[in-house]
Amino acid sequence: MSHLVLIDGNSIANRAFYALPLLSTSAGLHTNAVLGFTTMLLKVLEEMKPTHVLVAFDAGKVVFRHSEFAEYKGGRSKTPPELSEQFPLIRELLDAFSIRRFELEGYEADDIIGTLTLRADENNWKTTVITGDKDMLQLVSDNVSVALTRKGVSEIEMYTPKEIEEKYGLKPLQIIDLKGLMGDSSDNIPGVPGVGEKTALKLLHEYGSVEAVLDNVDKISGKKLQENLRENVDKAKLSKALATIMRDAPVEVNVEETSYQGYEADPVVDFFKKMEFKSLLPKVKGTATAEGGEVTEAAPFSFEVVEEGQTSQFADKLTSPMAFYVEMDGENYHHAPILGFGLAADGVALYVPWDVAKEWTAFREWLADESREKWVFDGKRDTVGLAWHGLELAGIRFDSYLASYLLNAAESSPQVADIAAHYAEIRVLPDEEVYGKGAKRIVPESDVLSEHVARKAAALWQCVPRIRTEVEASRLDELLKRIEEPLSLVLAAMEKQGVKVNESRLQQMGEELDAQLEKLTEQIYELAGTSFNINSPKQLGEILFDKLDLPVLKKTKTGPSTSADVLEKLAPYHPIIEVILHYRQLGKLRSTYIEGLTKEIHPGTGKVHTLFNQATTATGRLSSTEPNLQNIPIRLEEGRKIREAFIPSEEGWYILAADYSQIELRVLAHISGDENLIDAFQKDMDIHTRTAMDVFGVAQEEVTSLMRRQAKAVNFGIVYGISDYGLSQNLNITRKEAGEFIERYFAVFSGVKKYMEDIVQQAKQDGYVTTLLHRRRYLPDIKSSNFNLRSFAERTAMNTPIQGTAADIIKLAMIRMQEKMREKGLKSRMLLQVHDELIFEVPEDELEIMKQLVPEVMEHALELKVPLKADVNYGRSWYEAK
Repeated sequence: MSHLVLIDGNSIANRAFYALPLLSTSAGLHTNAVLGFTTMLLKVLEEMKPTHVLVAFDAGKVVFRHSEFAEYKGGRSKTPPELSEQFPLIRELLDAFSIRRFELEGYEADDIIGTLTLRADENNWKTTVITGDKDMLQLVSDNVSVALTRKGVSEIEMYTPKEIEEKYGLKPLQIIDLKGLMGDSSDNIPGVPGVGEKTALKLLHEYGSVEAVLDNVDKISGKKLQENLRENVDKAKLSKALATIMRDAPVEVNVEETSYQGYEADPVVDFFKKMEFKSLLPKVKGTATAEGGEVTEAAPFSFEVVEEGQTSQFADKLTSPMAFYVEMDGENYHHAPILGFGLAADGVALYVPWDVAKEWTAFREWLADESREKWVFDGKRDTVGLAWHGLELAGIRFDSYLASYLLNAAESSPQVADIAAHYAEIRVLPDEEVYGKGAKRIVPESDVLSEHVARKAAALWQCVPRIRTEVEASRLDELLKRIEEPLSLVLAAMEKQGVKVNESRLQQMGEELDAQLEKLTEQIYELAGTSFNINSPKQLGEILFDKLDLPVLKKTKTGPSTSADVLEKLAPYHPIIEVILHYRQLGKLRSTYIEGLTKEIHPGTGKVHTLFNQATTATGRLSSTEPNLQNIPIRLEEGRKIREAFIPSEEGWYILAADYSQIELRVLAHISGDENLIDAFQKDMDIHTRTAMDVFGVAQEEVTSLMRRQAKAVNFGIVYGISDYGLSQNLNITRKEAGEFIERYFAVFSGVKKYMEDIVQQAKQDGYVTTLLHRRRYLPDIKSSNFNLRSFAERTAMNTPIQGTAADIIKLAMIRMQEKMREKGLKSRMLLQVHDELIFEVPEDELEIMKQLVPEVMEHALELKVPLKADVNYGRSWYEAK
């Protein structure tokens, strides 16, 4: 039997646009409506299996209904340009899927669909209408169902005559009468004032139609309702007419012409690549099946499994270069078991199970051979993961994870499936589709696992030459080869080395915090006049806003907010607030750092082995997780003391810490070329004092601590594109005073102002900004019509070259330090990088050498117009070294 699916294009696009966040490609093309529409379309094609499909669109803003009622749809706000620009893309999507689309001047999509449903009904076809518009329910019949989208477009609610009867107690055609009485604000259909859905349904259950209701006004209870009905007879009749979908519009398409035979994979894949819909690529028919099995790729690979007792047959296939992938069971490669390996080159992809690999001598030798070239996905992960299992990896010549990160830093933590979707013919399923998610995650059967891993290697083999070409074309090859790839091996050594933690000192600190928390709890109870659960927002809210009668500054769904920002504003109102804030800070220290760090201590080494994330931040900065050692709070003395637990791993050694001084302001001086800023740094002046002198027009000895504090806030704020409002909040001054301060700053440091203006213009022209070493950050919202999005992109344009260059400098310093320590045969080890700081453990006899070597290397990592400066301290713990 023929099954026709009719899709209301405008309705679905609108709902998708407002349901999804404003997504865009790296080139700045907005795609959220297209993505939502595509997801819905794939679901419909898969689940409904239609034989005929058509998507109807509105042709323009003026339709025949405007001649009856000029204000029809008059209340609607103008379509955002971010949505308007996506309609051509949705039409392109439909063409890629070989789906018929149609629009008709002077008519709406509803009328096209209404006409075609009647024609299909007359042919006794089954028809399903996909829409977000309840008006379409009037089209329902024994042959016609209407699927209303819910939760944006991710779910649908199916209506047949039975569902309409159950929900409304009406026949489908009576939906027109319902709209006639209650109106429809979305289409500016007036209806009868004072009549909502409940009243309209009651009237229709009794009288059946708008006309019958109007004929029986005298019998209807309620004087006000009678009066409204009598005074709005014409409005009710007009509203019913406006809500009536035309079913004989001059639609030139016959239902037979909507035939759908399926789609060709290539145009759909090309469109998905253009839209950067990586997660959808594996769903394209004719690529990979849900089981990871059948494929129809242009460049076939033979997939082979190396089994026990057969390794000698495969020794000659361990070639160079070769794509190489390590499959682990889990995200944290410091703990994850290795399942097996994928290797690929020249049309052959191998899977080597772990039990075979660990006993295969030729394979282990190939792994450790620096001369055998390997193309990997994530060299740091592979190097560290293998090291934990006693295997050495050498010979990495291309890291596709780092390369793809440089090409699009906004793409956080891509999988092999993501880069394969961009650069390979081989299709790779995302890991969650093979393993499952969360609690349902399970290692698949060996045949599925072996092909999945071999596919990853095959995809890498295809990806690398193409990624390499793109990296070179984008002038990112030096950044990849000079910084990111060498750094990944430095970080691998640091992760494997780990940092020694004094567990007994941590426990002692926990006990000290418990004692402090107990005292604070007693203080809070005393100030509140009662005991309660301080950690319960509800109970705390009752104490603060009911019992103590403090003002409610912000409300949430569950009641008045007690968030930290709210409490800080309430501090002047009652002494209990400061105590609660202190209690919370210490509670977080206890749970996050004392308990959290204790859990992360490796039982075999007595150390914590953090993961340095090299490819997650858009600026190029490193981050640290499991545990996060970059976020230990140091403004609070109790937080700072946690660093006492970090000690050298060898008896008699020291912790040495070296910190760049004001690196971002020095980079700003270089990039902006501002003469005053450059002069201050070249004379080694305190930059905040110098700024205060210049901005306030006073001599050095006249600079007060307040002046210096204000100058410091502006100096660091300028780097982040601070506004007068932001500065006023930081300094607790009026917005006008803050604005005047910024004006005076820019009058003195005019080169900085010119840089800020020029970089924003350049970003608007190019769509991206770069650091001194050509690291790129794309800014798709730099031309957005949305003020907030555009402003954020402009601030990002100002900041990224500064923060990104600072990140590149410390990375260069880390690489050079590792080289220098190796050259000099030093036993000292680099342990951590924390923002602008490097941490080492140093034997006593190398202390003097390292005190001289570390700042020397850091200060000459990159030559700027101003000198770089690094301060060095040391002690028996990280705390003492600061």
